Amino acid sequence: MISVFENRAPKVLFILGFFICFSLISVRVVGQVSPAVFACDATKDRKVVHYGFCNASLGRDARVADLVRRLTLQEKILNIVNGAGNISRLGIPKYEWWSEALHGVSNIGPGTNFSSLVPGATSFPQVILTAASFNTSLFEAIGKVVSMEARAMYNVGLAGLTFWSPNVNIFRDPRWGRGQETPGEDPLLSSKYGSSYVKGLQQPDDNADPSRLKVAACCKHYTAYDLDNWKGVDRYHFNAVVTQQDMDDTFDPPFKSCVVDGNVASVMCSYNQVNGKPTCADPHLLAGVIRGQWKLNGYIVSDCDSVEVFFDDQHYTKTPEQAAAKAILAGLDLNCGSFLGQHTAAAVKKGLLKESDIDNAITNNFATLMRLGFFDGDPRKQPYGKLGPKDVCTAENQELARDAARQGIVLLKNTAGSLPLSPTAIKTLAVIGPNANVTKTMIGNYEGIPCKYTTPLQGLTALVATKYLLGCSNVTCGNAQVKEAKKLAATADATVLVMGIDQSLERESFDRVDLRLPGQQPLLIKEVAKVAKGPVILVIMSGGGFDISFAKHNDKVTSILWVGYPGEAGGAAIADVIFGYYNPSGRLPMTWYPQSYLEKVPMTNMNMRPDPSKGYPGRTYRFYTGETIYSFGHGLSYSKFSHKIVKAPQIVSIPLDDDHVCRHSLDCNSVEAVEQLCKKSVTFDIHLRVQNKARHGGSHSVLLFVTPPSVHNSPRKHLIGFEKISLKGKSGTLMRFKVDVCKDLSVVDELGRRKIALGQYVLHVGNFKHTLSLRI
Repeated sequence: MISVFENRAPKVLFILGFFICFSLISVRVVGQVSPAVFACDATKDRKVVHYGFCNASLGRDARVADLVRRLTLQEKILNIVNGAGNISRLGIPKYEWWSEALHGVSNIGPGTNFSSLVPGATSFPQVILTAASFNTSLFEAIGKVVSMEARAMYNVGLAGLTFWSPNVNIFRDPRWGRGQETPGEDPLLSSKYGSSYVKGLQQPDDNADPSRLKVAACCKHYTAYDLDNWKGVDRYHFNAVVTQQDMDDTFDPPFKSCVVDGNVASVMCSYNQVNGKPTCADPHLLAGVIRGQWKLNGYIVSDCDSVEVFFDDQHYTKTPEQAAAKAILAGLDLNCGSFLGQHTAAAVKKGLLKESDIDNAITNNFATLMRLGFFDGDPRKQPYGKLGPKDVCTAENQELARDAARQGIVLLKNTAGSLPLSPTAIKTLAVIGPNANVTKTMIGNYEGIPCKYTTPLQGLTALVATKYLLGCSNVTCGNAQVKEAKKLAATADATVLVMGIDQSLERESFDRVDLRLPGQQPLLIKEVAKVAKGPVILVIMSGGGFDISFAKHNDKVTSILWVGYPGEAGGAAIADVIFGYYNPSGRLPMTWYPQSYLEKVPMTNMNMRPDPSKGYPGRTYRFYTGETIYSFGHGLSYSKFSHKIVKAPQIVSIPLDDDHVCRHSLDCNSVEAVEQLCKKSVTFDIHLRVQNKARHGGSHSVLLFVTPPSVHNSPRKHLIGFEKISLKGKSGTLMRFKVDVCKDLSVVDELGRRKIALGQYVLHVGNFKHTLSLRI
């Protein structure tokens, strides 16, 4: 079986083999391994010791300026494309900027390869499942492991140092094929994920020089990018019409957090247009917002061939030279693709660009490589120089992959007495379904080659005796083995149905058109449930959600688990949860909608807020007014947790200056969250008592929401804080959230301005609510 994956380059298909083995991978062997690629190698050319850019004792800015001064125009142009050419006269080798590390070191992109020396890397759960853990320390820990393995591979010539991850786009629509790559639909969760993962990837282990980078991360795809190919509308031609309110309130916060909180080294602009302008040609977005307002310390890169796309497909400019000039003048520093390499010199010759404009771009690119130590000589003599193949796929790294999957798995339904199963009471377990014994499906897209696989069937078989039936030949399930499945379930002590989808039904360049489980999967589930002798556990493997109301309301389906794409150790993690070796604590990072949602909400409508006059229900839990199958933040446990706010203010006063207009007006319903006010640091603490009332110990994600006053089309509620805690059975703890009024309670008005609404707020945690009044 061969799967076809369309990568970011619009016209390039990568054929990826399907790996048949279950526990050990087959490997693609490349040629003779070369040492790490680096500049300023005095052993090859003694002249480099006299170059200022090779002198590590000079300041970084001076080194970069020295290098830029030495280059010809053509040499400069060689360094504004991902496959940067060598400058042999200065001892600078070729460098490939494009590597990926979405949830582990990946060989998608030409910068990274696996070989017999390093045949695989740790493959963590797809991002959507990791986000379901609501655990910032986990996000950062995964980043640290990925960067360590990346550096180890760099040292033996198998990887670069610049990784175009993470994807922090908002999962706005359940049909989006790339929603699996994101942290979900909430701006705060996406922001915390992005900045935490970036810190894990980038921050030096010793923190001796915080400006140095372990590897360089990249937050993508800026901005309002969340449609790939839906009913004939594709990302290369789509113009996202976005209000300034939605831009500042929903789409931009994760990118801002990447830059401001995570100090990310790069931001990638997207294929689509926003309000009529290609993002990679918009000076307001690139030079104005990313580099100007947010102060990016790094480079801006295009999505692959997106400059060519806005010329060829969007016809934004009349000539390719104009396209090259538009992109560079807007603030683009690096082109994934060859377009700028082909047309920039002509743009300069025609007077559309100055050479100094190109100097600005390559200065940002070279400064990033300087921070990575690329110009400091032999990496074996630098930090991380001792890392190598022994540091990839370690037992500790693989255990973290298993734990990440456990932390993210969401228990959606659990009839009393169903889960966890007892490994001693279950003598035979029926395992049925097209995803029950899959390998590659478990790791989603932008994947690498895992260290090994543990399938759901293998994980369950390691604990109890199992009987396995495929049930459907694949996830499309055109003809289910209903009769055989019923016979198996009727004799087993319990039945696990592992259903869902895979990359054939949701992926880059392919959006869904349906929220129902495909083909005869619902029929198979219902028929098996009718005759099953014991509990029936439905396991859904997917990135996006489904309308599974038929199973939710079926008493014979006793439990439902959503397991995302759980990574290389996913099967072990699923078994750990089902048999109670791990108490589930995951929460949905996205809303699960009914099928009827699709009739009211076209993917092309970018508006987040509802429009009752048009029957438009809005998007995500923050604004959506319709029915749900499962809501954002939903997730059960084998324990019962209670929450109580034991200390919180009932009145919070905003300190306005005596001459502020709102001190003399009764009509003020909000005040601007301007710098002068926010510098006064209006904060308060909320103290919570969280109690585990069950005998099962376990982790628990505490989510703090607020419902603001109904002004400026504010959200119905939104997340302002979360924290993962661990509690033993029959125990409790006190925890504290610090609330910053400007940061946490402000809303965005219709013009995109931050406002602090005056009036009554409702704080939510679990089923507990607390009301406070915000006033002057």
